[in-house]
Amino acid sequence: MTEAVFRPPRRKKRVYESYDSPFPICGSDFKICRAEVINNNVIVKNPEDIEQLYSKGFFGKGILSRSQPAYNISDPVLVAKWKDVRLNMPIISSKKYHCHVEWAKSLMREQGLDDCTINATILNYTEPLNLNQEAEQNSEPQVEETTEDKPNFLVTSAETNGKKVACSEGESCYDPLCKYGSNDSDIAGFQAVAKTHSANSYPFSSQDDFMKQESHSVISKEYNHEYVLVEEEESDLCLEEETSEKLNLMKSKKLVCRKNPFRIFEYLQLSLEEAFFLVYALGCLSVYYNEVPLSVLKLWTFFSDVQPNFRTLYMAYHHFRAKGWVPKIGLKYASDLLLYRKGPPFYHASYSVIAELVVDDDFEGSSQRPFNWKSLCGLNRTTANVSKELMFCYLIKPSNMTEKEMASPECLKRIKVQELILNRWVSSRERSEQEEL
Repeated sequence: MTEAVFRPPRRKKRVYESYDSPFPICGSDFKICRAEVINNNVIVKNPEDIEQLYSKGFFGKGILSRSQPAYNISDPVLVAKWKDVRLNMPIISSKKYHCHVEWAKSLMREQGLDDCTINATILNYTEPLNLNQEAEQNSEPQVEETTEDKPNFLVTSAETNGKKVACSEGESCYDPLCKYGSNDSDIAGFQAVAKTHSANSYPFSSQDDFMKQESHSVISKEYNHEYVLVEEEESDLCLEEETSEKLNLMKSKKLVCRKNPFRIFEYLQLSLEEAFFLVYALGCLSVYYNEVPLSVLKLWTFFSDVQPNFRTLYMAYHHFRAKGWVPKIGLKYASDLLLYRKGPPFYHASYSVIAELVVDDDFEGSSQRPFNWKSLCGLNRTTANVSKELMFCYLIKPSNMTEKEMASPECLKRIKVQELILNRWVSSRERSEQEEL
């Protein structure tokens, strides 16, 4: 039996995030975040809580993002295309905007509204802001100076004989939902429009498979709205220079300011182990179920019922977090946990962890994942192919520990941990190393 050699973690080539000091936080700025249990998932909705939990320890993942909760409705291609129009508003395509309109219609049908009412509401809600067009010749779109009464900005462009035509639009804004109780101050000027485009309350919200939220009608309540710039095509009849008899159909692009009828929210989803660690070990999270906060003991019991191997996984998670690692769920690599140094944005995972709860030092007890030589070799080869090491984390509980003691998180105080790294033995490599010695 050979001794395992520690390998330094592999740093990622491109890092786009800054590293903040992780929890625990000391001082007056300490804030207890709030999460909710929705369909056996722990969800954080408050944007401030999301930023704090992810930036200070990389807890959870965005439900609309790969990891970091940074979903943006804007199309990156369109943002790059209209980079000279410096407006603090999302830019989306017309096709995507029509998808949001259809989702909003579907949501109102679920509320029992008839098609006539739905079409009238959507038509009034999605009507573009009334802005007078005034064509000007410019080399590229740019933002003009604005006044209090008539905010002006360039939103259209077209190619005419190799030259780009820019059109300015400007007039006082009109809110098509003002008769439904919307606040007129939200659309008093374009600066107000840009300021309120990221408001948190909207008439329509996303409905994920695991989060069915209560819907609200746009007519019955007052809301701040998300304003977006929609790239649309307009057809103009232009006379060609060579012959005035022939008409050429030109297609120009323009940005139209509209209200987004269906807002997709970005939430932070915590694993059960992460949520319990934040509640039990750090005390910086409060988990609610049906608007009622759950105690530590209730959470331990509830999570154990939802996930049969929760106790084993949490013991391993708590152990590695206490050592300074950032554990993540290792389902994609057929393991229980993945261990990162500092966090996923900075380093690749160093270890794939299999957690097992055993009795005494004899490692007796039923295995959560029984292995044979074939499955073990396959898992080891998979782990090696992604430049990680396979680690077995044995959580050893005393033989006299009763099930009643295991029903409380206080049992962690009596648990011992032993780590075992499994390496593939290659005869030719081992023989060459021995000959060099």
